Amino acid sequence: MRYLNPKADLTFKKVFGEHPDLVRSLLNALLPFETPEEEISEVEYLPAELVPDTPLKKNSIVDVRCKDRRGRQFIVEMQMLWSPAFMQRVLFNASKAYVRQLNGKEKYELLQPVYSLNLVNDVFEPEMESYYHDYRIVCMEKTDRVIDGLRFVFVELPKFKPQTFSQKKMHVLWLRYLTEIDENTREIPQELMDNPEIKKAVTQIQESAFSDAQLLGYDDFWDAVRVEKTIVSDAERKGMAQGIEKGMAQGIEKGMAQGIEKGMAQGIEKGMAQGIEITEAKWREEKNAIVRNLKSLGLTTEQIQAATGLTAEEIEGL
Repeated sequence: MRYLNPKADLTFKKVFGEHPDLVRSLLNALLPFETPEEEISEVEYLPAELVPDTPLKKNSIVDVRCKDRRGRQFIVEMQMLWSPAFMQRVLFNASKAYVRQLNGKEKYELLQPVYSLNLVNDVFEPEMESYYHDYRIVCMEKTDRVIDGLRFVFVELPKFKPQTFSQKKMHVLWLRYLTEIDENTREIPQELMDNPEIKKAVTQIQESAFSDAQLLGYDDFWDAVRVEKTIVSDAERKGMAQGIEKGMAQGIEKGMAQGIEKGMAQGIEKGMAQGIEITEAKWREEKNAIVRNLKSLGLTTEQIQAATGLTAEEIEGL
């Protein structure tokens, strides 16, 4: 039995975009619901394409969009490569879904929350150990004060380790489903197959469940991912090379400036020392001439001492 990778666009949308019970289970397992009453009992699919109100506005498409009986909306995205633009896109799509709940005649009180669940097959927070990131609109002074309406969850799949949260059964099972199965998988772990929902999701990604045309599209998807990875990798290498080159140039420039500064300081110091040395030599020469002139006039050592302030030893030594 050959399986396809559930993270691919084709398989992800088949599993979670065509089976309400499976997307409901995924959302209940991965969203931060605090009480059983908050969990989703039933979902209804909504169009994945968020068509703009006018042709001049931006169109957007999400992987899966649905709502529950209360009217809460849920957006699910599977992202293979991280980019800062993805987070902005997530915010844009969730905000659009939120504001379009009402028409001009309805009240704001009727607005229901929008939850955005984003599964990322990349690491975008390398300095953080956790793979699970929950974003809300909170008051900076009192973080327990929350503005309800939008909630964003990002999951870094490469960081996930099953033993970390073994107590959250469905949370772990769904993340194992997304991270442990790919084209090389020939046998599914029994603990996954023992769960009816996961087992159903596994049957949806069997290669035999897809047509030849769909399989070609599946291969094209992974080709596009590889190309995008290459582009990103090349851009990172180019950025690093430019950074090193700029750093070296700045280092050389700074080194030259420091060298000039040090050279000037040393030059001044040496010049002062040489100047002092020259002045002392000239002074000794002048003192010699003065002492010789005084001696030629027949003055005694004591008289020369009185006239020059030199000691007897200095006079005799000149």
